Parts: sequence; C-alpha cells; structure tokens
Amino acid sequence: MTDNEPSPRNNFLFPRSKYWGEFTPQQLAFNANLQEFAQRVSFVCNLETGGKMSADAAYNEIKRLWKDLKKSKANLIDAEAAPPPELPPDDPQS
Repeated sequence: MTDNEPSPRNNFLFPRSKYWGEFTPQQLAFNANLQEFAQRVSFVCNLETGGKMSADAAYNEIKRLWKDLKKSKANLIDAEAAPPPELPPDDPQS
C-alpha cells in the first residue's frame, strides 16, 4: 500500500464513488460534500438505532449537517461563476 492509497479500514468506513457528472471543480467539490453528508447521516442513524444517541440529538445533528450541505451548494453550485481574468494583449513585436 502506498501513501496515496487509503487503508482498507478507511475504504470500508468512508467509501467514495467515482464522479460521473458534468465536470467542474465546483461540481466535484459538491459531490465530495454530498458523499460525506450521506456517510455522516448513516453514522448518526446507526448511533440512534443502537441507543448511543437520543432521537432528538440525532435529529439536531442531521439538521446541522443538512444546513452545512445547503451552504456548500449555495457557495459552490448556486454562486455565479466568476468571469475569467482578462489577459494582456499579445505583443506581436516579441
């Protein structure tokens, strides 16, 4: 196993899927955030089901995670893309 490969334990606990959608850096970042949201909601549900977390605490945690995901979407997807920077004109004398 190299340093770039996650351990089998991390692959099991934090699975990641390939992104097949329209590629932009913003879409890719949001997809990573969406996968993390799903993973964390799953953990919270399992903790609540196992009796390690109250239903109210689970609800509040999932609500907080949802708000974070909505902020991520607003900042990455809904935000108007910045126009590309203006480049100086080519100097034909060089």
